[in-house]
Amino acid sequence: MNFETLFHANFSLLDDAVTDWATLVRNLGELKKDAETNLHQAASKANWAGMNQQVSKEFIGKTAGEFADAHTQASTIHQVLSDTLGELRGYHRQLTTAVENGRKRSLSVFPSGDAFMVTSSVPPQTAAAGEPDRTADVTALRDEIQGILDKATESDNSAGTVLKALADQSELGFSDARYKDRDSAAKAIADAQAMAKILAKDPHDVSNTELNTLNTTLAKYKGDALFTERFTTEVGAKELLTFYAGVADPYPGTYDPRRSEQAKQLQKNLGNVVGQATLSDSEKMRAWKSDMIALGQGQLGIDDASNPTGFVVMSNLMRFGDYDDQFLNDYGDKLLAYDKKVNGEGINLWVNNANQSDLNYWGYKNDRGRDPVTGFLEALGHNPGASSEFFASPGGAGATVNAGSEVNEHLSYLAKERVWASDTTLEGKHDYVAGRDSLGHALEAATTGFPYDTTADVIKTSGEHRTRATAAVMEQVAYLYGSADGPKMLHSQPELADSLGKMAGAYIDDIDYHLSGVGDYEKDDATFPEKYAGRANFTQQGAINFLSVLGQDENSHRAVTAAQHLYMLSALDAYPPSSDTTIEHAHDALTTGAQARGILDNSRVQQAETTYKEESDEANKSLGRSGDWIKLGVGTTVGVGIGAIPLPGSTAAAVVIAPVAADTVGEAVNTFIGHQIDKGLEDEEKDPAEKSQLTSSEFYAKGETQLGNAYHTYVSGSPEATQKANVQNWNADIKNAYLGVGSHENDYRGRTPYKD
Repeated sequence: MNFETLFHANFSLLDDAVTDWATLVRNLGELKKDAETNLHQAASKANWAGMNQQVSKEFIGKTAGEFADAHTQASTIHQVLSDTLGELRGYHRQLTTAVENGRKRSLSVFPSGDAFMVTSSVPPQTAAAGEPDRTADVTALRDEIQGILDKATESDNSAGTVLKALADQSELGFSDARYKDRDSAAKAIADAQAMAKILAKDPHDVSNTELNTLNTTLAKYKGDALFTERFTTEVGAKELLTFYAGVADPYPGTYDPRRSEQAKQLQKNLGNVVGQATLSDSEKMRAWKSDMIALGQGQLGIDDASNPTGFVVMSNLMRFGDYDDQFLNDYGDKLLAYDKKVNGEGINLWVNNANQSDLNYWGYKNDRGRDPVTGFLEALGHNPGASSEFFASPGGAGATVNAGSEVNEHLSYLAKERVWASDTTLEGKHDYVAGRDSLGHALEAATTGFPYDTTADVIKTSGEHRTRATAAVMEQVAYLYGSADGPKMLHSQPELADSLGKMAGAYIDDIDYHLSGVGDYEKDDATFPEKYAGRANFTQQGAINFLSVLGQDENSHRAVTAAQHLYMLSALDAYPPSSDTTIEHAHDALTTGAQARGILDNSRVQQAETTYKEESDEANKSLGRSGDWIKLGVGTTVGVGIGAIPLPGSTAAAVVIAPVAADTVGEAVNTFIGHQIDKGLEDEEKDPAEKSQLTSSEFYAKGETQLGNAYHTYVSGSPEATQKANVQNWNADIKNAYLGVGSHENDYRGRTPYKD
């Protein structure tokens, strides 16, 4: 900012710009509100079909989001311009005041090119006659004016930097970067550059104090669009990898617990920051993403962490953070293509005695982080959109899966073909394969639309996340694990069992819908209405096969049974005994729920008897553990159209997501569901021995009793419902549905028990 520009500044154009942006912000605020209320919400409630159902709703949702982003970006730009205008006006006043005060003291200020000069107007002869030397006054005024110009320059430049950074965030559309003022945005950029300088150092020369500063700053700015983009692009792709590998190498010669803790936090903080950065569409960030993928299969050429490949380091960082969907898919395509070349029996590039690149600090005992596919799948588990795309149906959403060729190539490879190796330490779980657990996490995200570790509170307030795309992934999962190879796949991949149960639980309404028909005809749309556009198509036999496989494992049986019970209870609440129509729906919900429960329980009994053979006590203990699933009900929360059931024995965030039949949450829902859960727990407490051991007959009796409790609660207090139930013999309907379908070889439909 030169002297003449600021001294003669005309702020009218900038005034007009600030006014125009203020008007634009107000107008966009109204458009944002209209787009969400009158466009997006209306489209979500519309009962469209065909191409409108598949494409239009998603497009309208994205369009509404663009209005929101446009409002955010306009608000930030207005704030930056307003702040800058105010500051420049202030500096203009300071400058004119300084010049005027100098004039009063016979000091003159003149422009000189881009600079200025200060002179004394006192004649030399006057000074020679005894007047004091004016050199100090001239110097003081010059320094005062230069200070004002420096501050004005900084204000002007920082505004330009921020505005350019905001504009660069998105090549097309708008950025959602939000800042309350210009200074906070400018500070974010400055702090990013300061932190990037730490990563420019040799990681072995960086002190623990510097690492602490780095971690603290990264954690502070993990969601800041300008900081994360500037930091990540300033550092560079290879420099980021080599720095983390150098800091995190667990074998540096001397062990320092303080540095180890800093490395652990650095893994998380870098993952979060880089993830946010990938959401930027700036030219530099696009180049960074391309560089990172290109570095994947090559070694970094360093002495740390067994000279790892780019894939190994980046996959450990991406265990944390929200990443750009396209980046994750491009990265995953290259990773799996390379993995197919180097991974196999006896030739595993990743997990071997020579590889000591233990770069994962989270859950280290059971997952050293040497297999990059594991970390990548964890990233998908936290990024549902990317995961749904990565495992998308090759036939497109809505295509029925009835052949192996119709299964996504990535899913088929990871579920059926890849050789998985245990990456545990000597202190970890023997033969546990973290990568298969991470595959389950990725598929949970792909099918439910939620990150796999989403909390119950988030689920309760978020509503339905399933779409035609998530259902297309679920259809493939059900096809694979409900196939003739399904029992073998489930039993050879025990780490996936809980995830498979949770996935089935999330689609229990669609499963019940397919069970409700006669074959694949006359399915009960009225009792089991479509809760989202493009519901999953399992077919009746596919649903039976899938449930019969899931029932074989204690963990998958537990999760899907809990979801089935919650959904059935919610249906009884949604269809109160107030009319012939609702009573009929309740009957259908009870009988179909009993059928699903019967498939699961029958399969559980048959598998326990097959697994333990003559060891009846062990089989009974296994059934006792399965019968303990009612504990899942404790802490259940119900939101609009969705419920969250805490999964015992895991972290507080591990929940089974289950659809509920009622569209709104009322006192009746919580009262009815809560009563049934409490009743189940009371029954548990009456016979503690039953918790640890159940014969098959006791196991079935317990299941029938729980169904009976729900039935009894529904008809109690309603003479009309009681009479209708007696006339129609609901007792027989429910019992036959529960006991008449299962996985018995030759006698029942479904898959037979797995035999070693």
